[in-house]
Amino acid sequence: MFKVNKKEIEVDGKKISLETGKIARQADGAIIARCGETVVMATVVGAKKVNPEVDYFPLSVNYQEKYYSAGKIPGGYFKREARPTESETLISRLIDRPIRPLFPDEFRNEVQLLPTVISYDKENESDILSIIASSAALAISGMPFMGPVGASRVGFIDGKYVLNPSKKELEKSKLDLVVAGTKEAVLMVESEANGLSEEEMLKAVKFGHENFIPIIKMIEDLAKDCKKPDWIIEKKDLTVIKKRLDKEFTSELKKAFSIKDKQERSNLISDITERAKKLYEDDENISELDVNYELKNLEKKIVRTDIIKNKKRIDGRGLADVRPIECEVGILPRTHGSALFTRGETQAIVTTTLGTSDDEQRIETLDGLVRERFMLHYNFPPFSVGETGRIGTGRREIGHGKLAWRAIKSSLPPKESFPYTFRIVSEITESNGSSSMATVCGTSLALMDAGVPIKEPVAGIAMGLIKEGKEFSVLSDILGDEDHLGDMDFKVAGTKNGITSLQMDIKITGITFEIMEQALNQAKDGRIHILGEMNKALDKSRAEVGKHTPKMEKITVDKKDIATVIGKGGATIREIVEKSGAKVDVNDEGVVTVAAPDEDSRNIALQFIKDLTAKAELNKIYNGKVMKIMEFGAFVNFLGKQDGLVHISELADKRVAKVTDVVKEGDEVKVKVIGFDRGKVKLSIKQAVA
Repeated sequence: MFKVNKKEIEVDGKKISLETGKIARQADGAIIARCGETVVMATVVGAKKVNPEVDYFPLSVNYQEKYYSAGKIPGGYFKREARPTESETLISRLIDRPIRPLFPDEFRNEVQLLPTVISYDKENESDILSIIASSAALAISGMPFMGPVGASRVGFIDGKYVLNPSKKELEKSKLDLVVAGTKEAVLMVESEANGLSEEEMLKAVKFGHENFIPIIKMIEDLAKDCKKPDWIIEKKDLTVIKKRLDKEFTSELKKAFSIKDKQERSNLISDITERAKKLYEDDENISELDVNYELKNLEKKIVRTDIIKNKKRIDGRGLADVRPIECEVGILPRTHGSALFTRGETQAIVTTTLGTSDDEQRIETLDGLVRERFMLHYNFPPFSVGETGRIGTGRREIGHGKLAWRAIKSSLPPKESFPYTFRIVSEITESNGSSSMATVCGTSLALMDAGVPIKEPVAGIAMGLIKEGKEFSVLSDILGDEDHLGDMDFKVAGTKNGITSLQMDIKITGITFEIMEQALNQAKDGRIHILGEMNKALDKSRAEVGKHTPKMEKITVDKKDIATVIGKGGATIREIVEKSGAKVDVNDEGVVTVAAPDEDSRNIALQFIKDLTAKAELNKIYNGKVMKIMEFGAFVNFLGKQDGLVHISELADKRVAKVTDVVKEGDEVKVKVIGFDRGKVKLSIKQAVA
């Protein structure tokens, strides 16, 4: 019934297998990929007809994690997988980025790629396996995919590179780098590092590339056995349009791209575009999309030729020049920390808010519940590029925010020395090139303004590439148009001593390591320059947190007293919060963290906790309150929630007939500790009075 094709390979002691022909046979391509007990099913389907209204390649990648894969039932009310998590969105982008450049420009059929985790062993990561499975599904589909691609993860532990490290190994690694590409070149890099040098990062990329080449060969062998017939793609001849547009608008477009102001330049190009479309509005054989396609090609040719031949950029800068930078801190009076970072026509308002462990983000994953104390939220409203549009959190916002998060994370102080939870919000107020790197710079400043003792300031820069044949130019601090019309988006963030994050996307079939090395070295110079400009506003963290920041204090109680502080159903800790106005958090080790907006609130909460957990001392006198009357004596509350018994014989220095003759419930009294009986405290009023 089934015609199964299967290939397998061993990579660094782990067996990876690819299988097709048994499951999801109606898809254009379907792969079951295994590594250990982690299994990914990747399917791809393409529309057989092109939507004539589409002028781009409509590829959608939707990575999914099924909770059953780890033997779990989803949380929440509906108990089923709902909208994509942040992690799923990021991995979808990770798969998309090396695959998208490998389709020809003329291919505009809708393609849907669905990598799904259907078994997860908590040891072998599913993201790398999903890239491999997706590449294999495309390779056997018959679509015009110029792959396949391979992928690997690289760690750096004790001075050595580690291929596809486990989660436990990553905890002690100075690097978490994902690299993907073809046999000939690297197409995508995504990394988080702890101050590695440019040379170490470049070697890590090479190491990852060398080790995924055998996987590509395995996919090629599988495709030889079972690839479906190649799709026939019709390419429309637009030579006539190209020649006319070249003749009519070259000089005007050159003039437009000599204008430094983005809005003025965009308005002039929009006017040219409208006039170009009108040339063919009566021609039924030529659509607006055809005209627009060739006009964009003309724009690309003009800008790229100027850069390659004349070393001249759109705004007149040299290839390695960074735009003018202005930095301000403390711009918002009520936030815990704030900064305004402006670089050319890119600008971000970044704020820091400090909270307690109660504010940590709780994330449900296949590995279990995870708590995150550092959150970075990036917002890109349409007004930042002078447009109207929908407001919301899309893949762009999640991806750019995570890139900045990776860049900053290694510089944050440990929880033991600085117990706050951090939330950073970056509001992009203007954008013309690399708002994610502006977010990195603004975040560093806002954290220092908030008094967070970061290890070192962090800055970021976006690099671009124009490559024609063997000639190439690497551009520092790229504009939006240079990104759009160029061949590479290469973002590097770090301190003055090393790289903390590297992200690279290539729009051509790959770049050489020579180009990558030049880009890294040029990025270092740019990063050092930007750090110098940032230092003019603030070069180190403020000595103390701001006046509006909740002040924290920690005390440690005996583990046996944790239940006493929390109380039944949390009643006691709620009472502390209500009476003091402070936030109180207790961990499993008995560390109690009190955060309050003022000293009085904090002291009330701390005293309450100290009273609750203090131990009664023999012969010491305390203030107490009569809580309950019995025939044989009175129970008196002292030291917060502790009770002791005053026997009727210890009420007064005379014979007492009835307890109520001396005390009543609610009376404030002084009591002396006179002994202990099986954990219960014996008190005396008469000895306290004496």
